[in-house]
Amino acid sequence: VQLQASGGGLVQTGDSLRLSCAASGDFFSYYNLGWFRQAPGKEREFVAAISWNGGSTIYTDSVKGRFVISKDNAKSTLYLQMNSLKPEDTAVYYCGADRDGLGVRVIEYDYWGQGTQVTVSS
Repeated sequence: VQLQASGGGLVQTGDSLRLSCAASGDFFSYYNLGWFRQAPGKEREFVAAISWNGGSTIYTDSVKGRFVISKDNAKSTLYLQMNSLKPEDTAVYYCGADRDGLGVRVIEYDYWGQGTQVTVSS
């Protein structure tokens, strides 16, 4: 099982960015998936999660209405569309796979990808 995150970059306040997380292995269609982020000096925090069938999604309050999580099972790829970006969204973003549910805690995730840096300038 491997997860590969990409799509980060340097953008300005109000811009949009789409992160991708490509997965290898046959687990993609039946694992719940999530995005977390970690800012310098802070702990990794939950951003959004999507159920294995795409039928349920949850978001942390600070990104509701701005971020959209989605997945394409045919491409084994998880996405995070980020709109109206703010400087406080600056962080390294990680994708993860959770076998048992829509986890919001780091400990609930079984697999992690490497991070992708998102920097939002003011």
